[in-house]
Amino acid sequence: MLKNLNLPNKLTLSRIIIAPIYLAIMLASFNHHYLVAGIVFGIASLTDFFDGMLARKYNQITVFGKLCDPVGDKMLFLAALIALVKIEMCSSWIIMIVISRDFIVTSLRMVAIDQNVVIAAGIWGKVKTACQMIFTVFIMIMLEFGVPSRCGFSVKQISNVLMWILAFLTVASGIKYLIDSKKVIDFSK
Repeated sequence: MLKNLNLPNKLTLSRIIIAPIYLAIMLASFNHHYLVAGIVFGIASLTDFFDGMLARKYNQITVFGKLCDPVGDKMLFLAALIALVKIEMCSSWIIMIVISRDFIVTSLRMVAIDQNVVIAAGIWGKVKTACQMIFTVFIMIMLEFGVPSRCGFSVKQISNVLMWILAFLTVASGIKYLIDSKKVIDFSK
């Protein structure tokens, strides 16, 4: 199977494989595991940028890529959320918000596919995904190195604020996706 995959699809698949590895590293207990986890998450995040760029540049957009790219994104970020909740750096409500939004958007995508309609990712979705990746790496850097004492805030406080900003972006992108879908999907069928 791997021989038949193009490079963008291999990058997508690597993100799916890396997600549980990242989670295991985050929850492990060895020196500098947050730093290692941050590097692994950062590399996995870069695959998301490169798989799409390469697929468009070399006209290698495939059904596998269309289906698995969002799966890889979701697996990686949910692994991060699970780890952050486990180490008490994120409210469990964030996971509920993210999963709910993802179920709604995935359901809309399935209806759209059934009607031969493609709903492109909007700016809110792209901003949400970029912030997920940047904020998560930033939190892991803070977990590894701490925050300056003059900052006045703990890593936990900063982490929770960043995650609630992501929750807002998640809801906003979901609402935008729902609005866009109403323009192109026939919900009477």
